[in-house]
Amino acid sequence: MKDNLKELVIELQKKHENLTWSLSEKIWNLSEVGLIEYKSADAYREVLKENGFTVSPVKGIETAFVASYGNSSPIIGFTGEYDALPGLSQVAGLAEKKPEEGKTDGHGCGHNNLGTGALGAALIVKDYIDKIGHGTVKFFGTPSEERDGAKTFMARDGYFDDLDMALTWHPKDRNAVWTEGTLANVIMDYKFKGTSSHASDAPENGRSALDSCELMDVGVNYLREHVVEQARIHYAYQDVGGSAPNVVQAHAGLRYFYRAPKIKEALDIARRGDNIAKAAAMMCETEVEAKMIVAISDYHANKTLAKVMDEAFKELGAPEFDQEDFKLAREFYETQTEAVKEATKERLLDEFDEKDVEDMLEKGIQTKVEPLDLKRRAMTITSDVGDLSYAAPTIQLNMATAALGTSLHTWQMTAQGLTSYAKKASAKAMQVLALTAIKAMNDPEILKKAKEELVAFRGEKYQTPLKDDIIIRDPKVSK
Repeated sequence: MKDNLKELVIELQKKHENLTWSLSEKIWNLSEVGLIEYKSADAYREVLKENGFTVSPVKGIETAFVASYGNSSPIIGFTGEYDALPGLSQVAGLAEKKPEEGKTDGHGCGHNNLGTGALGAALIVKDYIDKIGHGTVKFFGTPSEERDGAKTFMARDGYFDDLDMALTWHPKDRNAVWTEGTLANVIMDYKFKGTSSHASDAPENGRSALDSCELMDVGVNYLREHVVEQARIHYAYQDVGGSAPNVVQAHAGLRYFYRAPKIKEALDIARRGDNIAKAAAMMCETEVEAKMIVAISDYHANKTLAKVMDEAFKELGAPEFDQEDFKLAREFYETQTEAVKEATKERLLDEFDEKDVEDMLEKGIQTKVEPLDLKRRAMTITSDVGDLSYAAPTIQLNMATAALGTSLHTWQMTAQGLTSYAKKASAKAMQVLALTAIKAMNDPEILKKAKEELVAFRGEKYQTPLKDDIIIRDPKVSK
């Protein structure tokens, strides 16, 4: 075995490069949305079985699975996502908006690369376990991150409990250890039931469910003044009771997202929202059913592991692109608005000197690794990696698979999913994830400190925000 772990990881990554990129292309072309990623999940299972992993199902989620190799400690986990987004079909590599003919959905969040990059890292660690003779690596197929938060259900059911560390990554327009938090999100449905009546001939007999919804909205608007500053509350009507104005609506319903920096805060805001719903029902003499759909925890970057990942990232360096990569990336960069370009420049100037920033803007893609920052605030997004990070010591990274300024959930992100620079960045992600894992495996003190940090943060055991009777959405039901 080579003494230089960096060179060993690069060698092992190249061994699996054709396999992982071929799988990434396949997942991109399948573009299956959340909980119906049947062919995508099967493709992963096949690769894992062929490489000696034992693959097991996950209770209640058909497109989720756990693949395991080895039978001793430490236990290293990688999570892979492979769900696409509805309505983001796009021709690959084309820097103008043009959906693929006959196709509606697309990988506008880079999950075709996310999942296969994490899989590649798991394969590298598996090869390393074969060399040293001990350890276990697990790969978790975690579907529907975009809509259903499958990791939250898997965390509740204990699938991550035995992990000594967990790693994943996300394609983006930057190279950085992901130390920012994310917002927790409690999703609630409110279904109001009233009494139908003729709105003109006998309005006194009616009890409007739609009025209850509107009164709830008014109450929640006042609530917004009295929550923590970073909280976000937003909603959508799921049922407006019908289209006839001369009928008192006997049913109507809303879905609310309650977001906050910590899951405890989000749960408390949801509790107050429930009270407002009850009050709205009382005012209209209707009934209301409040149902939790999912409660996703905030992401906590493990600082101990972040330092190990930063060390590995610095050793391996940023992805190395060529002039053809820069040419295409620049074309995509030019599709951004001037406001996005200015915000991108400001972000880069916070991390790098002006000369390096101008060079990257000229190339259209980030070519350097950002310095480690352990004091970053929470981002305004939500990810079910949050519950993974409560269940096990967790760290993840961003890698520049897309041009500067590229937002997730856009046609531009879909279009860049199969570019040569996305391939190179995904390969680098595999290397950084694997080297981070191997460094920690070789130093029990790192894993011990990572676990101590987790316990200090969340308590001795992971406390799920989900009750046992909450199940993941039936993919055959649209709402």
